[in-house]
Amino acid sequence: MSIPESSTAATRAISTVAVSPCQLAHIALRTPRYKEMCHFYLTLLNGTAAFHNDLALFVRYDHEHHRIVIVNVPSLPAAETRQAGVAHYAFTYQSLEEVLGTYLRLQTEGIHPCWCINHGFTTSIYYYDPDGNMVETQYDNMNVADADAFMRSEYFAMNPIGVDFDPELLIRRFRRGDPSSELVKLGSAPYPEDVEPVRPKNAAQYDYRGKLLHPRSEATAKSNLGSP
Repeated sequence: MSIPESSTAATRAISTVAVSPCQLAHIALRTPRYKEMCHFYLTLLNGTAAFHNDLALFVRYDHEHHRIVIVNVPSLPAAETRQAGVAHYAFTYQSLEEVLGTYLRLQTEGIHPCWCINHGFTTSIYYYDPDGNMVETQYDNMNVADADAFMRSEYFAMNPIGVDFDPELLIRRFRRGDPSSELVKLGSAPYPEDVEPVRPKNAAQYDYRGKLLHPRSEATAKSNLGSP
């Protein structure tokens, strides 16, 4: 196909100044468990099928034409549980109530969390999809300036992962009307000492019970780091 000549002599310059993307557009996943994966993501995200056939599902849940693509590849082997690659991806909700409500809704669908953790800057509940990919649902506990300050704190240097929380206790506190400013704090809904939190088996060592939140000696602090 020939390109017509411009009727004007002017040219349009293309800037080579470094720029950042305006958004993360979508995630595409290949799977041998096509039916299960389609059900999981449509259910998790309360999404709709922008397109769906035996080859692919395009999931839409907001203004973008699609955010998740599931591609049916029956011949693929199951993924290894420990391998280099993506650790997880996250979806942000507008309120803590939405994250907790999603947890309750998914429970009725037989979808249960694999990790409930307050990262400081987010309150997060993670799930495994049928292929074993870890998906995070999160609420931003603080603005960017406060998150930056938190990441420069002494506690974050010791524990950049977070503190586990009991979702049922957090829900009870939410329902009785405790202020959200209190609910999003690290250690706001601890598991009983005799109950081991549910968390990924390959998680790094971290202060999962929040024992380092109180000033201690360096030796004592190190001994409080928990390993799954």
